[in-house]
Amino acid sequence: MNNPWHLYSMAGMYVLAGVIHFIKPKMYMRIMPRYLPSHKALVLISGLLEIGLGIALCFPKTKSLAIYAIIAMLTVFLLVHFYMLSSEKASAGIPKWLLILRIPLQFGLMYWAYWYL
Repeated sequence: MNNPWHLYSMAGMYVLAGVIHFIKPKMYMRIMPRYLPSHKALVLISGLLEIGLGIALCFPKTKSLAIYAIIAMLTVFLLVHFYMLSSEKASAGIPKWLLILRIPLQFGLMYWAYWYL
Protein backbone atom coordinates (compact mmCIF):
# COMPACT_ATOMS: atom_id res chain seq x y z
CA MET A 1 0.00 0.00 0.00
CA ASN A 2 2.18 2.79 -1.33
CA ASN A 3 -0.56 5.20 -2.26
CA PRO A 4 -0.39 8.87 -1.28
CA TRP A 5 -2.13 9.85 1.95
CA HIS A 6 -4.77 11.85 0.06
CA LEU A 7 -5.95 8.72 -1.76
CA TYR A 8 -6.56 7.15 1.65
CA SER A 9 -8.39 10.33 2.67
CA MET A 10 -10.67 9.94 -0.32
CA ALA A 11 -11.16 6.25 0.48
CA GLY A 12 -12.05 7.11 4.08
CA MET A 13 -14.49 9.76 2.91
CA TYR A 14 -16.39 7.22 0.79
CA VAL A 15 -16.38 4.60 3.53
CA LEU A 16 -17.69 7.15 6.05
CA ALA A 17 -20.34 8.40 3.61
CA GLY A 18 -21.43 4.82 3.01
CA VAL A 19 -21.68 4.07 6.73
CA ILE A 20 -23.86 7.15 7.22
CA HIS A 21 -26.34 5.64 4.73
CA PHE A 22 -26.95 2.91 7.32
CA ILE A 23 -26.95 5.20 10.36
CA LYS A 24 -29.29 7.84 8.90
CA PRO A 25 -31.09 6.27 5.92
CA LYS A 26 -34.08 8.61 6.28
CA MET A 27 -31.83 11.59 5.59
CA TYR A 28 -30.95 10.10 2.21
CA MET A 29 -34.45 8.84 1.48
CA ARG A 30 -35.81 12.40 1.82
CA ILE A 31 -33.73 13.56 -1.13
CA MET A 32 -34.41 10.61 -3.45
CA PRO A 33 -36.24 11.58 -6.65
CA ARG A 34 -39.84 10.40 -6.55
CA TYR A 35 -39.52 8.67 -9.92
CA LEU A 36 -37.01 6.17 -8.50
CA PRO A 37 -38.44 3.02 -6.92
CA SER A 38 -37.52 1.39 -3.59
CA HIS A 39 -35.90 4.38 -1.94
CA LYS A 40 -34.70 2.54 1.15
CA ALA A 41 -33.15 -0.27 -0.89
CA LEU A 42 -31.40 2.24 -3.18
CA VAL A 43 -30.05 4.16 -0.18
CA LEU A 44 -28.66 0.98 1.38
CA ILE A 45 -27.24 -0.29 -1.92
CA SER A 46 -25.54 3.05 -2.56
CA GLY A 47 -24.13 2.95 0.97
CA LEU A 48 -22.69 -0.52 0.39
CA LEU A 49 -21.30 0.65 -2.94
CA GLU A 50 -19.58 3.64 -1.36
CA ILE A 51 -18.06 1.48 1.38
CA GLY A 52 -16.88 -1.14 -1.10
CA LEU A 53 -15.42 1.39 -3.51
CA GLY A 54 -13.69 3.25 -0.69
CA ILE A 55 -12.01 0.03 0.41
CA ALA A 56 -11.20 -0.97 -3.19
CA LEU A 57 -9.30 2.31 -3.67
CA CYS A 58 -6.70 1.11 -1.18
CA PHE A 59 -5.52 -1.89 -3.18
CA PRO A 60 -3.50 -1.72 -6.41
CA LYS A 61 -5.44 -4.50 -8.13
CA THR A 62 -8.82 -2.83 -7.59
CA LYS A 63 -7.89 0.87 -7.53
CA SER A 64 -8.48 1.63 -11.23
CA LEU A 65 -11.80 -0.18 -11.35
CA ALA A 66 -12.87 1.59 -8.15
CA ILE A 67 -11.96 4.97 -9.66
CA TYR A 68 -14.06 4.37 -12.77
CA ALA A 69 -16.93 3.09 -10.62
CA ILE A 70 -16.72 6.15 -8.33
CA ILE A 71 -16.88 8.47 -11.33
CA ALA A 72 -19.92 6.57 -12.64
CA MET A 73 -21.55 6.62 -9.20
CA LEU A 74 -21.00 10.36 -8.83
CA THR A 75 -22.48 10.89 -12.29
CA VAL A 76 -25.62 9.00 -11.23
CA PHE A 77 -25.74 10.99 -7.99
CA LEU A 78 -26.03 14.16 -10.11
CA LEU A 79 -29.65 13.09 -10.68
CA VAL A 80 -30.30 13.62 -6.99
CA HIS A 81 -28.53 16.99 -6.98
CA PHE A 82 -30.59 18.28 -9.90
CA TYR A 83 -33.79 16.83 -8.42
CA MET A 84 -33.14 18.72 -5.20
CA LEU A 85 -33.09 21.96 -7.23
CA SER A 86 -36.50 21.18 -8.72
CA SER A 87 -38.69 22.35 -5.83
CA GLU A 88 -38.73 23.61 -2.27
CA LYS A 89 -39.88 20.23 -0.96
CA ALA A 90 -37.20 18.34 -2.91
CA SER A 91 -34.49 20.62 -1.47
CA ALA A 92 -35.07 19.13 2.02
CA GLY A 93 -34.60 22.59 3.51
CA ILE A 94 -31.09 23.04 2.14
CA PRO A 95 -30.48 26.57 0.82
CA LYS A 96 -30.56 26.84 -2.96
CA TRP A 97 -27.08 28.41 -3.13
CA LEU A 98 -25.64 25.37 -1.36
CA LEU A 99 -27.45 22.99 -3.70
CA ILE A 100 -26.02 24.86 -6.68
CA LEU A 101 -22.54 24.77 -5.14
CA ARG A 102 -22.78 20.97 -4.79
CA ILE A 103 -22.90 20.48 -8.56
CA PRO A 104 -19.38 21.80 -9.32
CA LEU A 105 -18.23 20.06 -6.14
CA GLN A 106 -19.48 16.78 -7.63
CA PHE A 107 -17.37 17.38 -10.74
CA GLY A 108 -14.43 18.21 -8.47
CA LEU A 109 -14.86 14.85 -6.73
CA MET A 110 -14.90 13.14 -10.12
CA TYR A 111 -11.69 14.90 -11.12
CA TRP A 112 -10.10 14.01 -7.78
CA ALA A 113 -10.82 10.33 -8.43
CA TYR A 114 -9.68 10.54 -12.08
CA TRP A 115 -6.40 12.12 -10.97
CA TYR A 116 -5.28 8.77 -9.46
CA LEU A 117 -5.50 6.82 -12.73
